[in-house]
Amino acid sequence: MKFNKLAKLIRFLQDDLSIPATSIDLALRRGENSPNTFSMVLWQYGLITIDQLDRIFDWLETA
Repeated sequence: MKFNKLAKLIRFLQDDLSIPATSIDLALRRGENSPNTFSMVLWQYGLITIDQLDRIFDWLETA
């Protein structure tokens, strides 16, 4: 179930936020496979903005 939600999150990141695949791959390599911590890794590494992080958390609430 977590994998399914993570896969949907990745699709949202690519399709709606235009996050590059290389950024997503970096966060995945960090081993953070929970959607919440995965999003934080993207932000901590400067791969997304705080506004994008807010949009991700909004999406996670409704997904």
